[in-house]
Amino acid sequence: MTSMTNKLTAAAVLLFIAVAGAASLINAVISGDKDNIAALPENSGQGYGSELEAAAAEKFAGRDGWIAFGSRVDSAMKGNIVNGVYVADDRLISAEGVSRKDLSRSVGYINSFAQAYDGAVYFAAVPTSAGVYGDKLPEHISRGAEKQLIDKLCGGLDTSIRCIDAYDLMKMMSDERIYFRSDTKWTMYGAYCVYRTVIQKLGSQPVSYDKYHIRHVTDQFYGDLYRKTLYMKCEPDILDIYEYPEGAEVLSCTGYDNDGYVEQVGLYDEEALESGDMYSLYLGGEYPLVRIRTDLNNDRHILVIGSRCAASFVPFLIQHYSEVTFVRPELMDRPLSDFLYPDDYEQTLFLFGIDSVTDSGLKYIEMR
Repeated sequence: MTSMTNKLTAAAVLLFIAVAGAASLINAVISGDKDNIAALPENSGQGYGSELEAAAAEKFAGRDGWIAFGSRVDSAMKGNIVNGVYVADDRLISAEGVSRKDLSRSVGYINSFAQAYDGAVYFAAVPTSAGVYGDKLPEHISRGAEKQLIDKLCGGLDTSIRCIDAYDLMKMMSDERIYFRSDTKWTMYGAYCVYRTVIQKLGSQPVSYDKYHIRHVTDQFYGDLYRKTLYMKCEPDILDIYEYPEGAEVLSCTGYDNDGYVEQVGLYDEEALESGDMYSLYLGGEYPLVRIRTDLNNDRHILVIGSRCAASFVPFLIQHYSEVTFVRPELMDRPLSDFLYPDDYEQTLFLFGIDSVTDSGLKYIEMR
């Protein structure tokens, strides 16, 4: 009886949303509001958690409340899939998966870099939380795509590139707090687990976990999956800062934008905790390039080319290098060689979330 009541309630809400959306469209046509007409989407067949819901809800006050209410309605109607996000017992998981895209051009860009570069190149592709917790998804949703994509990507890389397996490591650690409950990205502890393996491949020994002083700077982080659902029962996540008082010190941390503007930033920007993008805590801001200089005198330089998830990984490298430069090619508007000389670095690490290995995100790293 309860299930039938839920479905009838959901159907009523869907009807209301549809009528409200139609009314909004009619009003837009009458008023000649072309922007609002263009904003209304085509039917995608995804139920309440679709573009129609989003566009209709935009027209009313309290949009966040509508989506949160819609999350509960959609759960009753569609088996806990809301706006492409699966609502599991203990976390939110993307149900959209990483597309089975053609990686040939992305592989080509990386290989081109390696062939023109004098140093050693390493590559690690990090699965999203869906890739690790796929066994929690319903049977009809593909659960092995990320592992297959990572294997395909590594298989296409030049033999000079040393591919580091992050997938099996994260899968093995899945009972630990390695991913956020409300976001697709890893936690800083997840980044530390991969660091322990990566740094050994790079020729150094990792700093022991017990040497770090770990500060929980907020327990109110709501990530990208939460923002797609506003599922109220999802517990907020914790953001951590790892500090090593006895280790190397940062002498400077400098962010560079595409216009050449230089700003002194920090490994951690705690002001970001007061913003709508708390994850900018790590290396602060959206800079195409961040250069970190430490007080180590080993004259070791490393270039890290990666996606956003790598920002919480980079702080671990400062204990091993006198200079660490982090580049996010998807934020660049011109070739990498316009920003720096790659051969100034004896090692280059590619560290990408598998969902970020795209043509557009890698095209500027190609060396000619």
